[in-house]
Amino acid sequence: MAEPRDPEPRDPEPRDPVADLRRIAFLLERAHEPTYRVRAFRRAAISAAGALDLAERATAGTLQQLDGVGEVTARCIEESLSGVEPVYLRRMEAVEVSPYADGFAEGAALIQAALRGDCHSHSDWSDGGSPIAEMAQTARGLGHSYLVLTDHSPRLTVANGLSAERLMRQLEVVADLNAAYATDGGRPFRILTGIEVDILDDGALDQSAELLGRLDLVVASVHSKLRMPRAEMTPRMVAAIANQHVDVLGHCTGRMVTGKRSRPESEFDAEIVFAACERFGVAVEINSRPERLDPPKRLLRQAVEAGCLVSIDTDAHAPGQLDWQPNGCDRAARCAVPVESIVNSWSEDDLLAWTADHSHRPEER
Repeated sequence: MAEPRDPEPRDPEPRDPVADLRRIAFLLERAHEPTYRVRAFRRAAISAAGALDLAERATAGTLQQLDGVGEVTARCIEESLSGVEPVYLRRMEAVEVSPYADGFAEGAALIQAALRGDCHSHSDWSDGGSPIAEMAQTARGLGHSYLVLTDHSPRLTVANGLSAERLMRQLEVVADLNAAYATDGGRPFRILTGIEVDILDDGALDQSAELLGRLDLVVASVHSKLRMPRAEMTPRMVAAIANQHVDVLGHCTGRMVTGKRSRPESEFDAEIVFAACERFGVAVEINSRPERLDPPKRLLRQAVEAGCLVSIDTDAHAPGQLDWQPNGCDRAARCAVPVESIVNSWSEDDLLAWTADHSHRPEER
């Protein structure tokens, strides 16, 4: 009886080159690599997604004729189509530093698991690098139930801040995206409308009260005159905190601890500012950006002792940066932040109920 023949070896199944290119861009962003490098992979992913003849181009060696596809990204596409994990992606996965490394405590992991969303993010409508849909897709993929879109307000021209007219148009775009998410059968997800509004020199906010009242959540931050004397900065911040539309106080010291933009903390009376946050129900942001890590732990402990609510946010300006929340979770665990006080550990309904009530809080709570 003849020996059974081994089946002919089959070619490996092709991978998804668009997904591989996006994953590389995500890892580059999370590692805070230069923007030009990230942009190269994202542009290539967009071109690859729109090309109907991708496999034919790979065979013919004409991938680089696609807009935004260069030698390195073309090689990644070819490897994906052949069923091989791209070498570039394999190297990134191998050297990528896990956000859970270096003493990421059990308490931090529990906080991370409790988070439902992110209350501070930017798109290419202001100074972010990616479209709203790309930011939302990544947040959804990370397991978030919601992402608050908080592009800058008009005074911050260097960040392409949104005028009232542009903000109104953005609300329409968000409504259309949410309608699509509601019917696509995927994981429940919603983009919440918001803004990172500048706190002006006198504590007023850089957007009309009518528009602020239409948003789901408002982050208020100081971006100018960061070296203002303590006696002036303290009432400036308190005036903003007392505004009925403010929900979160963003990166309260404005410090930069790494890189070329290194700068010291703004000076203010933390006891007064955090007492105001507690009094008016405004959450103190734990900003997870590695160059900010704001507030410093000594001030975060003071905010916790004052009974303040907290929001652990990424301040992401690119999709991969949405995975920086573990930085904030680590700081929250080290400073004994109670999980129940973290507003983005709440469900979407509870968060929106808080912001709605927050806009009409009485003089005495």
